[in-house]
Amino acid sequence: MNKSEFFTSLQQVPKSELHVHIEAVITLNSIEKLYKKRFNKDMPKEEHSSLFSYEDLSGFITSFLKVQDLFTEVNDFDLLFDDFSNYLDKNNIKYCEAFFAPSAFLKKGFKYDEMIQNFSKNIQKIKNEKNIVIKLLPDVSRTFGLENAEQNYKLIKENLSSDVIGIGLGGNEVKGPCNLFGPLFEQAKNDGLHVVAHAGEDVGPESIWDAIKILHSERIGHGITTIQDDELIQYIVDKKIPLEICPTSNVFTKKYVKTMKEHPVRQLFDKGVVITIGSDDPVFFKTDLTEEYWNLYNELNFTLDEIETLICNGFATSFLPDSEKINFINDVKSAFKSIKK
Repeated sequence: MNKSEFFTSLQQVPKSELHVHIEAVITLNSIEKLYKKRFNKDMPKEEHSSLFSYEDLSGFITSFLKVQDLFTEVNDFDLLFDDFSNYLDKNNIKYCEAFFAPSAFLKKGFKYDEMIQNFSKNIQKIKNEKNIVIKLLPDVSRTFGLENAEQNYKLIKENLSSDVIGIGLGGNEVKGPCNLFGPLFEQAKNDGLHVVAHAGEDVGPESIWDAIKILHSERIGHGITTIQDDELIQYIVDKKIPLEICPTSNVFTKKYVKTMKEHPVRQLFDKGVVITIGSDDPVFFKTDLTEEYWNLYNELNFTLDEIETLICNGFATSFLPDSEKINFINDVKSAFKSIKK
């Protein structure tokens, strides 16, 4: 199956995405609009180039923060959600658990309650127009330290919304190790929220152990250094702890993976690890969810049956009610039956 045929076929399949950052689904066109609004001039070519030039995760985070800094008012999120809606529709994503990182916006003077109100308005609009369900996982952020994360959680708790189903921990993994955030995550779990953490993206398997044992993370974002620890592999297989693998992102940030062909997702899948696939930051890594599945099919020899399993995993390991998971999984299987005829 060539790329065009693959994309046409996968467009028929309903999908979920569990690892994507809303701010990074913005299009280049929208970035340029925000830049012009903020600085009253067109975005220079050198600024555009520097925004998408980075050698590691830390450099990428700097670029991510630069994009966040282009927002000047809460209503700018309307532009972002228009792009998000188009992204979800293009990839036939019917359910999405998306991260957003409030820290940089709060530091600019944005009000958390106003952001959530805007997000909820846009989420409802997408649901009404396209029958796509979005749930939010605010990233309390490890980049700015524990005190900032605690302040973020206080705001999340004070402004609970049915659109917010849990919290995440993203950002600079070296600067903010998982073990700093144990009490905060325990509080969130006690408050009835789901908890997930990025780990093993830029640090070894010890970070994943901490995410599991200290944070009690229900899924692990990235988790690619699991491959370095046989005991950890067996543990997450036995406990059925899913890894949210974002292959293109890991190649771009270059820490442990330099090319798609050497990505450990193939080995992890073969060892029985429950894998879901995410795009992470589409505009920065020039990818989308369907492209990620194509890379697995084309470069890592995943079969259509295995792609089907990965897509079913995305629903099975989501925080949807079990009855809704089953309905979506049945729809996936039905779509693949048509593809394989």
